[in-house]
Amino acid sequence: MSKKKDRPHARAEPIENKRSTDAFTMFLSAEGTWPDSYIPLSSEPNVVAAVNRIAELVGIMTIYLMENTDQGDVRVKDELAKKIDVNPYHMMTRKSWIQWIVSTMLLEGNAWVLPTFTPDGIYIKDLKPMAPDRISLTTTEDEYFLLYGGILRQHDEVLHFMVNPQKNRPFLGESYTVILKDVIATLKGASNTKKEFMSGKYNPSLIVKVDAQTAELASEEGRNNVYDKYLKSSNSGQPWIIPADLLQIEQVKPLTLNDLAIHRSVEIDKQTVASILGVPPFYLGVGNFNKEEHNNFISTRIMSIAKAIEQELTRGLLISPTRYFRFNPRSLYAYSLEELNTVFGDGYIKGYVTGNEVRDVLGLSRKDGLDELVILENFIPVGQIGNQKKLKGGENA
Repeated sequence: MSKKKDRPHARAEPIENKRSTDAFTMFLSAEGTWPDSYIPLSSEPNVVAAVNRIAELVGIMTIYLMENTDQGDVRVKDELAKKIDVNPYHMMTRKSWIQWIVSTMLLEGNAWVLPTFTPDGIYIKDLKPMAPDRISLTTTEDEYFLLYGGILRQHDEVLHFMVNPQKNRPFLGESYTVILKDVIATLKGASNTKKEFMSGKYNPSLIVKVDAQTAELASEEGRNNVYDKYLKSSNSGQPWIIPADLLQIEQVKPLTLNDLAIHRSVEIDKQTVASILGVPPFYLGVGNFNKEEHNNFISTRIMSIAKAIEQELTRGLLISPTRYFRFNPRSLYAYSLEELNTVFGDGYIKGYVTGNEVRDVLGLSRKDGLDELVILENFIPVGQIGNQKKLKGGENA
């Protein structure tokens, strides 16, 4: 069930009016322009790589619509569940829609989605992502309003996904711009240094000593004349023919990035970015893949962001007090087929999963006759456990 709150657009005297990316505004100069030293998060490849990894993993998960019942929580499969899990916005799939929400949350601090409804106002038509650059915020002491598309909207008319609640305005999120500012600047400088170094401009493989007048070599034209006259060859690999005692040629070993200590510095900065954004360092090229670390990443960082999205979807779209949205993270964990077979195969023998549930986990299609729970070595239905002969004193007991 969807809901829509019909309230008049209340207006309040604004305490401050800011662009949605509030954390960025502290970098504005007095003239209201970006300073030369400002580097947006979206321009740093390591930050973007970490954010994209988080967004992709959250976007992969299926969204369940659940309902509390006397027999426990059960999955509901209706049109609302299909709308959220398959096509929340007509121009995007659920995966890309969730990816946009997560990446915008992490890079901007806040992500807003505008629900639109059918003409009767009962059913959800679309959940439209709201471009951050087109949003103007007006905040009061305990709420805020959004000006978007020329319409002033109350905060409860939109879905608001956020990270890092601000200290003075906890109902708004804050990006990682301030925290990562120095690290990004260092990574940017290291990238520029590496680019210049790899161009080969400052590390020639040969040094040629010339016995000539200083004036002749003082200009670039003079040096080029010596090169063209004695060292330039028309064919690759052709030997040089030079006058004796005129030139002395030495081969030198160029410096490497390790000699400049850039590599280690970049690794430390990447680890800092990974730590702040909550991703394992190996996703940024530092260290090797670790299954336990990956699974812990899914259980903590990924599910923390997923939980924030679940709660906002539940709070903003559902009227029923017994229903809620839930992400399914099972497919994200790093398990081998042998581990899955051991865990779920054991569950099948003990009677708490069916054969078709085991086949589904292993990626196999269902088969008839495997929908009953079985137990013990005879693999009989749970409801017929008491019919075993050995429990009734039979001859084969």
